[in-house]
Amino acid sequence: MSTNSITDLLMQTPGIEVLVALTNINPMRLSPSERVDYLAALEKQSGWLQALMQVAIVAVAGARAEEDRGKFAGVDDPQREEIASALNLPPVTAQSRIDVARTLTQHLPATCVALANGEISSAQATVIAKESAALLRKGIDPDQLRFLEETAIAYSEFHTPTQVTNKVRSIVAKLEPAEFEVVVAEAVQGRRVTFSAQPHGMAQIMALLPAAEAQTVWLAIDKLARSNRDKGLSAEVNRTKESNRTSQSTLKPGENSSSQGLEQLHSNNSSVQPRQASIDPLPDFMRSQLEPLTLDQLRADALSVIAEQFLEKTASENLAHGRPVTLNLTLDLPTFLGLDEKPGILAGYGEIPASTARILATDAKWRRFITDPLTGNLLDYGRTTYEPPQALVDFIVARDRRCRFPGCRQPARVCDIDHAVPWEEGGETSKENLGLLCRRHHRMKTHGGWRLNSFADGSCEWTSPEGKRFLVEARPIDEVA
Repeated sequence: MSTNSITDLLMQTPGIEVLVALTNINPMRLSPSERVDYLAALEKQSGWLQALMQVAIVAVAGARAEEDRGKFAGVDDPQREEIASALNLPPVTAQSRIDVARTLTQHLPATCVALANGEISSAQATVIAKESAALLRKGIDPDQLRFLEETAIAYSEFHTPTQVTNKVRSIVAKLEPAEFEVVVAEAVQGRRVTFSAQPHGMAQIMALLPAAEAQTVWLAIDKLARSNRDKGLSAEVNRTKESNRTSQSTLKPGENSSSQGLEQLHSNNSSVQPRQASIDPLPDFMRSQLEPLTLDQLRADALSVIAEQFLEKTASENLAHGRPVTLNLTLDLPTFLGLDEKPGILAGYGEIPASTARILATDAKWRRFITDPLTGNLLDYGRTTYEPPQALVDFIVARDRRCRFPGCRQPARVCDIDHAVPWEEGGETSKENLGLLCRRHHRMKTHGGWRLNSFADGSCEWTSPEGKRFLVEARPIDEVA
């Protein structure tokens, strides 16, 4: 089989003739480059088959859900069980498949066509359907739905399903900011921390928190773990309680240990008071609906305060690219001044309501970011050797925000500053030639045969060892990473 033949099959519209042709090819006899094209061609056929599956599921389940027939009968019980049995699926998964199929076939025709043509994957089509469901139930304007669908399909070409999910959520939040505010305000009232015993001497703590507080907790836990690893304080799996006590008693006053610092923080804050900032500044119509804080809510608030105080006490330790661990918020000036209600963007999470963003913005140190008004791409950080100066490091971190490899979501704080053209080969230490790479993809570039071409706007193009090219577009700073 020649390269042209495989390429031709890849470019053709999916269908039975192309599928039959592919089944007659032995991929083990292809060149390495042809095998990649063969795999991509099969993926396109998979999309075509999945589009047929959506129609078949609706044919079995019906175009609409049946009325609820009582406490012990679900909305789609008979049809759901038929599909679950035929496909060896759990009933809950079968119901999810039914819901997605109905949404795609009845409300998202362009998504169905893109799936059938192999332009998007089944996973991408599923997230578009699921994230559009709330607006569809509310009765979205047809023009808004068309805009959402077309944008999501175009975005899917170079992004993973998780990234498409974030993109669609961002669009939904912007289309209905008032509804978004209400939904988030209601969700905040369910915050809680729970403890449950698990087998084999283990236990589990589960925390459901507002986005900003959850990011704070995660950053604190991640920083402490990395600090302990760097200092050689990783605990042994079978360490006993007695050995724990012994090791703790040997710590001397003033020792710079992150674990000791956390113990000291706990002992100095045995009655941590929850912040009222997350409640008091809310609009009157929201505060009037709030019930007295429950113990679960107080636990959630206390955990957030402890994490915040730990990060404050260790601000000068274990820096990421010369800067302390921070929460990064993007908010436009009119919304900050109360003249607009556009959602803010919390780095590592996504859209948050304007009211929450303003609360966070009132207690923050600001840095100036200048963006292109048309694309949103970062143009200047506001400040004009091999080791880049701190101002340039700050610019690269703000511009890239995560690893530049296609689909990678490793955040800036754990990435390396990489020269696209190596310093030894004449590469400059400039914003055009520098970018963020996680350690794994940094090694792949250095030792694994991958080549990287970096551009001035922050975009880059990767070339695989088999010669396949992958473009990573520049990242507008006001878009979900």
